Amino acid sequence: MNIYVQQSINIRMIKIGGITNSSVLQIGTSGIIKPASYLYNTGNFSAPAPSATAAEQAYPNVTVPMHSGAAAASSR
Repeated sequence: MNIYVQQSINIRMIKIGGITNSSVLQIGTSGIIKPASYLYNTGNFSAPAPSATAAEQAYPNVTVPMHSGAAAASSR
């Protein structure tokens, strides 16, 4: 049986406390989410990174600008 869903999603603000390698952030519907894990050493690192200090372990504040609709068209 095939089910077709049409939806419109507007997100004015989203706050994400943390993302890990096994996290899934889903906005909207999905028929199947298949787990996958891909680890690549793209920087050719040969040793693990040094341990973080207490100040580096705090969650940073990240602002993501989101433009939509007429606001995005008028700012171009």
